[in-house]
Amino acid sequence: MTAKVQEVTIDDNTKLRGTPVSGRTWKNDKGQFRVKSRVVKNKKLSSWQLKEQKRLEDKQFKERMKALKDEKEEERQRRIQSLKERREKKAESERYELLAAKMHAKKVERMRRREKRNKALKER
Repeated sequence: MTAKVQEVTIDDNTKLRGTPVSGRTWKNDKGQFRVKSRVVKNKKLSSWQLKEQKRLEDKQFKERMKALKDEKEEERQRRIQSLKERREKKAESERYELLAAKMHAKKVERMRRREKRNKALKER
């Protein structure tokens, strides 16, 4: 009997193994039998995956809520701004009206004085 060193490759992992003690080189090297690993994936999620999924859903929900709140706040600020602008325009127009009335009064007063002056000149 001649003992030969044999290279056995398992999937991606390349491991060097010597000859089996039994000498049966034709026997396949089997992995451990684990029932949990036989479960079809995507059938049930592990607790970590469930937590991760819940975190993701919560994050998306919070982002949506934040977007809605921001939109609502933006609308509110826009309304406030338009109200401020309207009030400013109203105050400005009132100021101009008062100024116009005041200027008109001054102009009328000047005309009266001029008329008095002209009248005085005519009477001479």
